[in-house]
Amino acid sequence: MRQEVEKIVDAIRPAIQADQGDIDLIDVDEATGVVTVELHGACVTCPASTQTLKAGIERIMKDRVDGVTEVVEVNALGMSQSSVWL
Repeated sequence: MRQEVEKIVDAIRPAIQADQGDIDLIDVDEATGVVTVELHGACVTCPASTQTLKAGIERIMKDRVDGVTEVVEVNALGMSQSSVWL
């Protein structure tokens, strides 16, 4: 599964780079189907990055790679996008 996900990341990277951003594959959990990525550049401060992640990247991954259930983002500190400080 990881190799398939890597191919998709490589395929969508030019579109993200065209908007001054980038994407790195961090992890593929084959047991849960969760793919973890890190967005860079303009994607970090872009208010549409969550939309890009869920409606774009996640949709493409689910459509093209069997077993992918979700795509989540980590920030530069390694925290998932859904992490909450208590």
